[in-house]
Amino acid sequence: MVTLISSRLETVVPVSGRSSNGSVRRSELAAFLRARRARITPEAVGLPPGPRRRTPGLRREEVAQLAGVGITWYTWLEQGRRINASEQVVEAIARTLRLDADERDYLFRLAEITPTSRPAVSVLPAEIQVILDALDPLPANVTGPLFGLKAWNDAYAALFPSIVRRGARANALWCTFTLPACCNPVVNRDVVQRQLVAMFRSEYGKHVGEPEWETFLAELRLASPTFTELWAQQQVGAPITVEKIYRNAAVGEVRMMTTNLYVRAVPDVRIVVFTPSDDESRQRVAWLRANPDTPGFDHVH
Repeated sequence: MVTLISSRLETVVPVSGRSSNGSVRRSELAAFLRARRARITPEAVGLPPGPRRRTPGLRREEVAQLAGVGITWYTWLEQGRRINASEQVVEAIARTLRLDADERDYLFRLAEITPTSRPAVSVLPAEIQVILDALDPLPANVTGPLFGLKAWNDAYAALFPSIVRRGARANALWCTFTLPACCNPVVNRDVVQRQLVAMFRSEYGKHVGEPEWETFLAELRLASPTFTELWAQQQVGAPITVEKIYRNAAVGEVRMMTTNLYVRAVPDVRIVVFTPSDDESRQRVAWLRANPDTPGFDHVH
C-alpha cells in the first residue's frame, strides 16, 4: 500500500519571490530528475519489469507512486513548470531516486530549498590527516561539529600540547568562553569571541532543534555570561581570516592568522591553519616546534 503525502505539500500554484534565474533552475531540475530516473531499474526498487519499455529506468508514474506524490504534480515538476515543492516531498523523491549526499544537496539547491540537515559523517577520510601533516611546519587542526577538535598535525601539538591531551574534550568555543582570564591564553579575546559566536550561530542555523546542539548551547549560556550577551546580539558570520594573539609562558606572545578551509566531503568540518603574522612569531613557533615538550597553551581553536 502506498500512502500519499498530503496535497498541501505539492501545491501547483505560481511561485512568487523566486530569483530571476528560476526558469534556468527549473530546466536543470527537470533534466536532473529525468537523468536520475533513467538509471534506476524497476527490479532495483522491487517492481516487476513489466512489458518492453521504450526508455530505460523507471516511469514517471512509478517514481510518483514510490515517492507518495501525485503523478500530475511530478510530471509537471519534470516538465520544468512553476510549482511549489516542499522539503518533505523533495526528500521523498531523493530517497526514491537513491541519490547520494552530494546529489541530494544538488537537488535541494535546484528546488531552491535549504535542507534542515545532511547525514553526518562520523569518521574522517584518511587523506585529511595526510593533508594536515603536509601543512607542517604550519600548525593545523580539524574542527568538527560544535567546534570540537578532531585531528591535528605535529606543529599544532607543539603549539597546543595540553589541548591535544584533552582529545575529544577539547572544544574551541567552550574553552574560549569558560577559561578564566588568568588562565586564558587568548590576548585579544574581544575579537576572537565575537567571531566565534557569529560562526557558531551560522552553523547553529543548520541544526536548530537538534538535541546535541540545543544542549551544548544551553550549557554554554549557563557557563558564560559573556557568551550569553554576545549570543543575544544575533550576529551571524562565516569564518574569516583573523589575527589571534596568544600568550605562552615559554616564548611570550605569538601572533597567528587563522584560515578556515571547509572539508566538502564531511559536513560541519573545517581545517584551521595557523600562519605566523610576523617574523618574531614565526621564530617563536619554530622554537616551540623544535621543543615539543615545552608546556604551552591550555586552549583550543
